[in-house]
Amino acid sequence: MHYIYIVQCCDGTLYTGYTNNLEKRIKAHNENKGAKYTRGRNPVELKYFEEYQCKGDALKREAQIKKLTRPKKQLLFHNI
Repeated sequence: MHYIYIVQCCDGTLYTGYTNNLEKRIKAHNENKGAKYTRGRNPVELKYFEEYQCKGDALKREAQIKKLTRPKKQLLFHNI
């Protein structure tokens, strides 16, 4: 499986990413081994994710989400 996800960092900022192992990726973020952006901003909290069969579809969706404003990203995880 392929996942896109949004985490909220301890400073309140949001980070959107892609992974093929969601649990391992969140753990990496919280151990300062994830994305450079989230290092020093942990712990992070998983707020939203979507699951895809195809990596290409997941990466396209990640790009779409990264272009959204913060309020629109928040709507995604508040509407679950």
